[in-house]
Order: sequence, then C-alpha cells, then structure tokens
Amino acid sequence: MKPAAPLATLFGRLARGRGPFFLTGVVITLCMAALYVLRPTWLQFQELKLYDVTLRKQRPTIHSGLPVVVDLDEKSLTAYGQWPWPRFRVALLLARLKAAGVLAVGLDIVFAESDRTSPETMRRMFREELKLDVSFDGLPNALGDYDSVLAGVLRDGPFVLGYYLDFSPGAAPDRLAATGCDIPGLKASVILAPGAKPAATHLPNAPAVVCPLPGLLAAAPGAGFFNTIPDPDNIVRRSPILLAQGETICPSLSLATIMVALGVKNAVLRVGDGGVESLALPLSDGRKLTIPLDGRGRVLVNYRGPGGAFPHISAADVLTGSADPEALRGKIAYLGASAAGLRDLRATPTDRAMPGVEVHATLTDMIVTGDFLLRPDWAPGLEFCSILAVGLASAALLAWTRAVLLLVPFLGLGLGMWFGSSQALLRHNFVISPITPLLTLAANFMVLTFLKFWREESQKRFIHSAFSHYLSPVVVNELVASPDRLTLTGEEREVTVLFSDVRGFTSMSEKLTPTQVVDLLHRYLTPMTGIITSHLGTLDKFIGDAIMAFWNAPVAVPGHQAKALAAAMAMLPELDRLNQGFLETYGLRIDIGVGLHAGKARVGNFGSEDLFDYTVIGDTVNLCSRLEGLTKYYHKRILVTDSIVAAAPEGVFFQEVDRVLVKGKVEPVTIFAPLGPEEHAARERELREAAAALALYRDGRFAEALAVYEALAAAYPDPVHAIQAGRCRTLAATPPPGQWDGVFEHTSK
Repeated sequence: MKPAAPLATLFGRLARGRGPFFLTGVVITLCMAALYVLRPTWLQFQELKLYDVTLRKQRPTIHSGLPVVVDLDEKSLTAYGQWPWPRFRVALLLARLKAAGVLAVGLDIVFAESDRTSPETMRRMFREELKLDVSFDGLPNALGDYDSVLAGVLRDGPFVLGYYLDFSPGAAPDRLAATGCDIPGLKASVILAPGAKPAATHLPNAPAVVCPLPGLLAAAPGAGFFNTIPDPDNIVRRSPILLAQGETICPSLSLATIMVALGVKNAVLRVGDGGVESLALPLSDGRKLTIPLDGRGRVLVNYRGPGGAFPHISAADVLTGSADPEALRGKIAYLGASAAGLRDLRATPTDRAMPGVEVHATLTDMIVTGDFLLRPDWAPGLEFCSILAVGLASAALLAWTRAVLLLVPFLGLGLGMWFGSSQALLRHNFVISPITPLLTLAANFMVLTFLKFWREESQKRFIHSAFSHYLSPVVVNELVASPDRLTLTGEEREVTVLFSDVRGFTSMSEKLTPTQVVDLLHRYLTPMTGIITSHLGTLDKFIGDAIMAFWNAPVAVPGHQAKALAAAMAMLPELDRLNQGFLETYGLRIDIGVGLHAGKARVGNFGSEDLFDYTVIGDTVNLCSRLEGLTKYYHKRILVTDSIVAAAPEGVFFQEVDRVLVKGKVEPVTIFAPLGPEEHAARERELREAAAALALYRDGRFAEALAVYEALAAAYPDPVHAIQAGRCRTLAATPPPGQWDGVFEHTSK
C-alpha cells in the first residue's frame, strides 16, 4: 500500500484547479503596478517612443494662420553675405516687416555682442591696433553706431528679442552681473492657492543668462527665452513656456511675442500645490487665452507635422520688397535661419531635424488656437487602474479559459488599450499611455502560458511513470536470461520502429480536469500497449501521450516489418471502439498519427552506470519520428516508408503519398499510406488517377498534374489531392531552379 500514497499525493496536486495560475497573475499585476509607480528609466523611454508613434499619425489640428517664418536662407546669404549681418541691415529688415503690417516679430537670435562693423567701432579698432586715424566723410552721425540704429528701430516697433537661459553645469551666477543684463520678467498677476509656494520655486531656475546688449534689451518692447529643453533621448516633446532666473519669472519667446502682438499687458498666473497650473492672457475684446501648464511651466508641443508646416519667407525678399505684403500683414513673424551652417535644428517626434524657429511658431499656433495636448490630472490614475484591470482580467482568462478561446479576448484587450489611447489623443488631445497595461498583458500571457505548459508536461511525466509497467515482459525475460546484455554500448541490428501520438493533446487537456486526462490516457494506452506486445513488439517508452515501440529486439522477430504494420493497422479499429466510450464519458473523440520505418539502429541499455534504459537509437528512430509528424501535414493516420512496403504481406495495399526530404535529413524517402483490401477496391480508380498525376508531377509537368489533382480534389475527400494541387499550382507559377527531382523538402518537424 505504500506506493499508493505518493501517487495519491501527486493526483491531488494535479487536481487542485486553476487558482495558483490566477494568484500568479495577481502577483505579476501587482509587480507591474509597482513598476509603474517607480517609473524606471527604461519604462519612461518606452512610453516616450510609443507617444512618438501616436503623434506621427495624421491628426486633426487647428491652424490660426498667424505664424510665419522670416528665413535667413541660402538666398539671403547669397544676396547679402554671410551672417552675422551688420545691425543696420537687421534694423532695415525689421523696419520693412513693420511696414508690411506684422503684428509682432520674435527674433530667434541673441545679439549678445556689439556690432564690430559699426563705423565708430572700426575707427576705434584702426586707431588702437594699427595706429591709424581713419575718418568716414559724408557719413551721418546716426549711422556711426549700428547697435544704436537697431535700438532705434526696436523702440518703435512690435519686436521681441530672444535670449538664452544657461542651465549648463559650468554656468556661473556671476555671468549675469558681468553682462549687466536685466531681463524683463513676465508681467502677470499671480494667484496662489492657500499654502502654495511662489511660482519661481516650481520652475527650472537658470544660474546664468546669455543676454542681448543692454541698449537693445532696454529698447525692445519685449524679450523672451528661446530655450527648448529636450527629453533624455534628446527629442523635444515638451517646451517651457515659463522659466525662472533667480526670482524673475521669464516668458518664452513665443509667449512674449504673442503678448506684444495681441496687446496683452498683464497675464494671470495660477499656482497650486503641484506647481504652476495655467497662464491666462486677457485680450482687449474680452476673450481670454488660457495656457494649461504641467506644474513646471511646460506644455506638450502639438506639432503640426514635420518641418515646413508654416510659411517661410526669405529675408532677402523682405529686404528687396519683393515679398508679398499679404503674406506678412496681420501675421506673427519669427526671424530664424535655415541656411546650412546657421541651422538651429531640433529633433522632434515628427521630424528628426526641425528648425528651432518652427517650434516657436508651433507654440504660437497652439496658444492662439487653444489647441493643446493635455495630460489630465486623472491620467495616471486611469493608467494605474488599467494595469490592475487588464492584469486581473488576463490572469482570470489564462487560468480558467481554454487555449482556443483566449485569442479573441486577448486581442480585444490589447487592441482596446492601443486604440483607446490613440483615439484619446486623436479626438480629444488627451495623452494617456497604454505601455504599462500592455506590458502587464504580455507578462501575464508569457508567464502563465509557460506555467500551464509546464504543468501539462508534469502530467505527461506522471502518466509515463504510472504506466511504465506496460513494457513488454519479453524484454525483462531476455535480460534476466542474459545479464551480459546489461551494457551501455548495445548492439547494432535491423529494427522496425513505431511512433504514435495523440492529436490535439493540449486542447484536450484544456477541456478536461487533470484526473480525467490521466483516466482517458490510461484507457487509451492500455489496449494500445496490448496490441503492440501481442504483435511481439517492445514498448520502448511513453512520451506523455505518445508511444514509441520497436520490433526485432531484444529478441529476433522474423517478419518484424509485417508484424509492426499489422499492429499499426490494428490500432485504428481499436481507437474507433474506444472513441465511442470517450464520447459518452468525456464528450470528445481523439485521433492518432502513426509512423513506421525499418532500418539499422543501435539497441541496448543507454544511460549512466547507475541509471539506464533499454531503448533504440539512431537515424532510423529519428526518421520514424519525423514520419509520425508528417501524418498531420498529409492528414493520414498511418504513414510508412518503402522499407515497410517492400516487406508487407499479401492483402495489404498502399497509396503512394509523396517523396520527401524531412527536416534534418539529406536523403529523400518515399512515403505511403497503407490500405485494407476493401478500401483499396473502393478507391481503385482514384488511386490509379492519383498515381498518374504523381508521375506527371515528378516529370515536372506541373500544369498537367495540376489539372488532374484539381479534378481528384473535387471528386474525392482525400486531402492529399488538394495538397498536391496547391503545390503544383505554386510550381507551375514559379518553376523550381535546376533539375527537378520530384522531392518535396519539409522544413519543420
């Protein structure tokens, strides 16, 4: 009675149900939720890349038609020389833009140094360096200093200077004092929530600034920073609208330009516990432009597409007066560069080399139209709940749903999250990331599927152990009679090998409890084992639901090929009888595939010195195993090789199926399906026509063979005809190279 206890324990473990699978899925889901909270760098990187993919899709965007780019392009440099131009020419360009009726001009350029081409500067340089006293006769005093000329133009127009806030590690605060820069802060009323800290404490604070000349800065109606702060992968997805320099809140170039263009004298800044929340721009007509901010003064840039989304007007055309005045009247212009060597390029989700000036134009278009990408406060909560919901749902599906029914719900979950987040962005401008819920779905699928297969293999191993006493008693008697056979080397002899396997064992396991699977296989394996041993075969092993047996070892079996064939053919009616009971008991039927092959192999005890098994090994065994696998492809219950056909007794007929090269072999083999006398007689005409079609196929006459096979496939149910018809159709359309040998190569097991 002692052996029964371990068996009962094992059966109990196998029958405990699907709860452990679900609990494993729960643990995985909680781990993914914790990962979402911790947000490691690799996860953030994946979120950003997925965001880029979604943003590159064609999306409806609102265009104000206000931003234009005045371009320092190749045409301008060819006409007026290399940059930097003399400041009088920049002043002339700005004056022409003002005359054209622009609402404002934002300069994506910093004039940090004096113009060395000014006559007064050149006179001083000649005197100090060359000891020459040079004079410029006829030159008006007003043109003696080009910086003063530019300052005069700036003072009288809607112009906004750009400057750069320096966040580099080497930036020193004393640079500010050294340059004498006094950058203008944002003109805004600040509304602080109770207990909230000042706005500047929430914003990135620059220790230094690269500033325009004080005279220019004092003359210009406005100034703003042109910093764009990329993400860790150097792609600009967010752009700051507000930054801090000391206690000063600095507006971006786009914000400062809009305020000048629309006459906004005072903005309204809201600050809450989480940082800066929004910035409102009251307009003279009573309307209000509200900019939603992310707490650190940034917005997600709603790109209108790759570079070139906004009109570009050459600076040379503006200077010569050839630019269309209507293209500038009532516009907000940004002066930037696209010429080679001057390009200020930014990598964005829609363009890996977008001119930086177009980022300012995009921000302007967003602010004027209110077309913002929004990351709602509830988005993280939704993403966290999605992780839990998807994780628990997928765990339940994997634990209690059959494998064949999993595809639709899993595709539904995955596609639902993907399209849901995509539609939220495309239709409502909401940015919601599905990456962590998708990773949760994938993790549950991989881990739980592995565990289910591991459990199934455990069941197979148990069945193999439980039925090992069905090995042929002949083997035991032979070994007892001849102890010298207990060697590890074995002997070489000709054997017939049989492999059989139950079709769809995994699907069957999903439909039954582990106990039912064990009981069903017990009822199946017992009579099959009896058939093999009654035909003098040696049962080598059970491989889960598969059977391996061989003939002519350890004792000689005359006519072993015929006995093996008789055993294989006897298994089919026995299976039909068993299926009647299986249908009543389990509500299902099973089918098998059998492969038979005879040839040389090595037979003996193989293993270690302490533990070994009496078995057969060699190329014959491998080929037989491949043959059994081919029964699925050709939809035949038994396939044999010509080595079996040659030794078959009278009264057994064969249908020649194919000549194939199986995976891992270099020599082709002809395969056949055995037929009983009645079946052969009933199919005589069909088989004769099939043989003729096969001859045409092997002669390379594929079109002729195709016609015959198509007629056979239409007239008879044998799947081989349809398989050969499809093959002939392919070969007729694409003939094989070289000499055709009629051999079909199988590339899978």
